[in-house]
This record gives sequence, C-alpha cells and structure tokens, in this order.
Amino acid sequence: MASKKEPPGKRPYTLGKRLEQSDRKRLRILAAARARLESDGYAGLTLDSLARKTALTRQTIHNLFGTKSGVIEALFDQIALDAGMERMRTVMQQPDSQAMLDGLVEVFIGFWRRNRLLIRRIHGIAAIDPEFGSAVEARNRRRRMAATRVVEMAARRQGQTDAASIAQKSAALYAITSFEFFDLLADACANVDDACVMVRAMASSAVLADN
Repeated sequence: MASKKEPPGKRPYTLGKRLEQSDRKRLRILAAARARLESDGYAGLTLDSLARKTALTRQTIHNLFGTKSGVIEALFDQIALDAGMERMRTVMQQPDSQAMLDGLVEVFIGFWRRNRLLIRRIHGIAAIDPEFGSAVEARNRRRRMAATRVVEMAARRQGQTDAASIAQKSAALYAITSFEFFDLLADACANVDDACVMVRAMASSAVLADN
C-alpha cells in the first residue's frame, strides 16, 4: 500500500518550526550555562545541571552541543556576537591605520569590560581543559593577526620597513589588547573607565611611535 503523501509545503514548515524550537532550546541552555559558570564555576557546570535548570533532557543538550566544552565554546561565540565582535570585519577594512587601531581597541575593551567575570572563568577553564584551551587559543591567534595587520599598515604610512620593529610593536599591541592585561589593569585602577583610557593610550603609543 502506497504511503500517504505529505501535503505540499507542510514539510518545510514543519522543519522550520523544529529549527525555531531548536534555537529556543539553545538559547535556554546557553543562558543557563552562563548563570552556572558565573555562580558556581566550571565544576558546577555539567550537562545534568543544565538539564535540571532548563527542564530539558541531558540527551537533548548532548545532541545540540556534544560535550560540556561544546556548550562553553558556543557560549563564548554567543557573547562575542552579542558584544559586537562581528564589527571586526569592518574595522579591518578601514583604509586608515589610526581608524583601524582605534576600532580594534574599542571592540576588544568593550568585549572584555562587558563580560569580565564570565571571560575570567572561561580563561580559567582553558587553562585546565586542553580541548577548550585550543578553541580559546585559536581566537587569540586571530587577534594577533589583526594586531599585526594594524601595525604593518601604520608602518607603511610612516615609511618604516624594519621587520624587528614591526614584530615588536605587533607583540606589544597583542599584549595590550589581551583580556589578561585588561583584567589586571582594571583591578589596579579606580574604575574600569580608567583602565579603558589607559589601554587606548598605550595601544596608540605602542603602534604609532616613530621608533
């Protein structure tokens, strides 16, 4: 007996609803993961604890993210998107080195200050979890490439060709725009705004100095 054909248009609609439901579940899980990390740290975050918090099954969470590291990596991607990290594409297309430098610094200090506690936890996890540590390191490499491009553009504008100087300035900008540097500086300053001002000044000095 021939199987009953599904009415035209019903299957795509059903698929769309499933995808929408899946997206809502992902957001629920990521919100729960963020709250868990900020309150209890890495040890308190488990697939079972997320299942209890979201009223979803552990298998559902596993199907969407795989491992606990998969949940954390997806959370890191989400907070980067929410903080405007996608603006880096526009920043790196700036024709002026000063505008590119300013954009790079603003994107990262905005990201660090908005999510400081969570990123502190995430970097702690990266230090003890090799799988997740590799994901964080990949993001750091992209930041280092961006820093190098900014310095190289500034060097061309200034007529500088010394490779050692460019390498040193690139390393300095990479360090100045790191979360570790920002977090340490913010602790030492009276407030986070002061830390942001200092990062901007140091980045400009490191990149645009004549020697």
